Amino acid sequence: MRKLRLALIFVAAVMMLITTTSCDTKTTEPTISAGKMILVPGGTFTMGDTRQVVDEDFNDNELPTHTVTVNPFFIGKYMVTQSEYSKYMPSSEMWVAKLGLGKNYPAYGVSWYAAIKYCNLRSLAEGLNPCYTILGSTNPADWGKVPFWEDSTWDAAICDFGANGYRLPTEAEWEYAARAATNNPDYLYSGSEDINAVAWYFDLDDAGWGSRPVGQKSPNSIGTYDMSGNINEWCWDWYDRSYYESSPQDNPTGPDSGQDRVLRGGNWFGETQVCRVASRISDSPHNKVALNGFRLCRSKID
Repeated sequence: MRKLRLALIFVAAVMMLITTTSCDTKTTEPTISAGKMILVPGGTFTMGDTRQVVDEDFNDNELPTHTVTVNPFFIGKYMVTQSEYSKYMPSSEMWVAKLGLGKNYPAYGVSWYAAIKYCNLRSLAEGLNPCYTILGSTNPADWGKVPFWEDSTWDAAICDFGANGYRLPTEAEWEYAARAATNNPDYLYSGSEDINAVAWYFDLDDAGWGSRPVGQKSPNSIGTYDMSGNINEWCWDWYDRSYYESSPQDNPTGPDSGQDRVLRGGNWFGETQVCRVASRISDSPHNKVALNGFRLCRSKID
């Protein structure tokens, strides 16, 4: 159901690309501080559908609610922008004005494979210890080209959570940050009960197309923006719809294997349901869907 939904969304986005022209009006964008990270204090919270939203199509994978404890970590104040991404990786052919084009727009059309390569390239460039290992190396130059199809070698990537470099958040870290490190208040969306205050999503009354520059809606109480709506965000974890039934309490990192990787947060073409902090969807790690991007994370190393 979720992969089919993403596939249909992707088709819609491609149809838009066909009609895109290069005559769009340019707008002035505010300056976004590159790489701004927020320290999230470690703690314990209740993960999952704490609001008992009854919708069989969406939240049967959000139960049971369960207690999770995470260590302190840093998370991006914003999603990775097109300006940041293009410093280390080729710009996406999907970046067009109709879907959102500019230095402060989120870097969408990014596969999970490409996201972890970006993390290591940026870590090396900034003198940090890379988190990801493929083929026994942390240097992406040794990994070969980013796969366009499922790839067992890249699927076997190892994450060193003890390294100080950039990485994707775990699903638990992502939800903890989206909830602003608390269940009180137990907001449906990241920072508010009012989705319009914090999220870009598909609204029939204002069905504008495309992503928006990061940081235009209100942040949650720890200062992160766009954790509801705008662009789906990749997490490290393999996706398993029943994972919550057996998830460990301390710093869960997801199943050992799978077919899809977790996506969180919802998107500009998504309904309100998928923008909830508890909502879970997924996609194949090789897919470059126009609605998928990512946010950086770093372990807090004492």
